[in-house]
Amino acid sequence: MKILRSLLNPKNRLDMVAGICDGVLTALTLVAGKLLGPEAGVTASLALRVAVAAAISGAFIFFVAHYSVLRAELVEAERQLNLTESGRMATTHLGRAILTEAVCQALVTSLCSFAGALLPLLVGVLMPMLTIIVALVALGMLGAFLGHTVHGRPLFWAVGLFVGGIALTGVGFYLRIV
Repeated sequence: MKILRSLLNPKNRLDMVAGICDGVLTALTLVAGKLLGPEAGVTASLALRVAVAAAISGAFIFFVAHYSVLRAELVEAERQLNLTESGRMATTHLGRAILTEAVCQALVTSLCSFAGALLPLLVGVLMPMLTIIVALVALGMLGAFLGHTVHGRPLFWAVGLFVGGIALTGVGFYLRIV
């Protein structure tokens, strides 16, 4: 229960939303050519490989992003404290703490990216024609949820993510990566 509460913390919203969007959009981009082509269909093996690729790239990107932001905050704190030796705080427990925090945030993103890519593609294993629809509906639902949580217009958020999914599906179909 503590893990679920931690995941639902608004502090993790960026990591979760980015991970889910990244996973769904990666899946649509990589597999659109296969889904919309003459031999429409996804295998369980392909679904798993795409999900793992999305998870690994998401983890790497978000680890680097989070760690660089946190290290920059340490550098700014050093400057404000007029510490004479730059980088000194990074060698303390604060440096280890930001490394741990960046790893944890990257893991959240990675898990969400994995799930975001895998779930629509697993539907595609059973019913290939529904893969794109399920992925686009998932993006729309995520958009509506975000619109609600940030007190925006849920319909606009849903349509925005839905249209973005359509655009990347088109790019994926044109590129025919898989």
